[in-house]
Amino acid sequence: MKRVAIITLGLLLAAGMVFGGGRAETARIDIGIAMPETHVERWQRDGQSLLEDAIAAGYRAEVAYGDADQGRQNQQIQDFITKGARVLIIGNLNEGVNSVVREAAEEGIIVIAYDRLITGSDQYDYYITFDNFRVGQFQGMAIEEALNLRAASSSSPKIITLFAGSPTDNNSFFFFDGAMSVLRPHVERGALRIVGPAPLRSSDSAFTRVATEGWRAENAKARMENLLTNDARDVVLDAVLAPNDTLARAIIEALEADAKYVNRLPVVTGQDGETASIQAIRDGRQYMTVFKDTRSLAQGAIQLADALLKGETPNIAGARRDTESYDTGMKVVTSFLLEPINVTSDNYRAVMIDSGYISESDLR
Repeated sequence: MKRVAIITLGLLLAAGMVFGGGRAETARIDIGIAMPETHVERWQRDGQSLLEDAIAAGYRAEVAYGDADQGRQNQQIQDFITKGARVLIIGNLNEGVNSVVREAAEEGIIVIAYDRLITGSDQYDYYITFDNFRVGQFQGMAIEEALNLRAASSSSPKIITLFAGSPTDNNSFFFFDGAMSVLRPHVERGALRIVGPAPLRSSDSAFTRVATEGWRAENAKARMENLLTNDARDVVLDAVLAPNDTLARAIIEALEADAKYVNRLPVVTGQDGETASIQAIRDGRQYMTVFKDTRSLAQGAIQLADALLKGETPNIAGARRDTESYDTGMKVVTSFLLEPINVTSDNYRAVMIDSGYISESDLR
């Protein structure tokens, strides 16, 4: 069965059933898995992988998807609490989750923030993710290399426009700052010119103008279309910093509708290793993506949950323990960081297909 079919089956079953021992039942659960949405492909994969790994470890588990609605996700988490969950693995949408995180803490339930830091809370202790600053660095280095920025000069600068992720997702700041740590020196010496809003750090006020609310593709496409008829009308873009694959493809759609880019697209970055973007990389439409193998992230999250439930010191294979970097605004949480992988047309087959993450038949 194709992976997409497996994911779809998992979503249907997860809507109202609990899994354990290979059968569906309405019994209490051990682990509640709350994923933020399904409109970004990777969250479907994450939810399914977490569910499968929890079951394989002998736990009763359930997964729910919040449909990009924090209120809905809170209701799902409360349902997990009612069902007796001992661990909650939460990929949240925004700080609106804090009320149910507090409720879980009061019930003595372990909360693990999954790939998105839960900010504004001191009611949990663990976070597992990838090295998200490194993700951004990969994106910046891809642009630097593709445009040969080290050899560029202020007399003939390369031209770029910037996009960032959702301002409610703490990871967006790490992605952006990682990318700009590479690109900023070229901007400051005039070899790289930014068209449109030009924040050099996520702390700059202009960051909100390049952020993409809710990671919504339609928002990125509309903003790119607006740029093409306004700030970028009289220039030819050499690159677009796009924070993930869903937004990258939306940006590319807007670019391809502009006559200037019919035969030559700018360098467009991405992240997540989504199947449609791997196809676009193969076909030369998207320049690169950063692959975060969510199979490893899910496995690490369940290993973390298992250790905590057994009262053991967590030790996640392939992850770096960080006790300094991730501050919720109220406390620094212990974090486990996995390494991402840079993917281009040169290595997409080895990284994505040979590893079994996708199959050749998935690429149209």
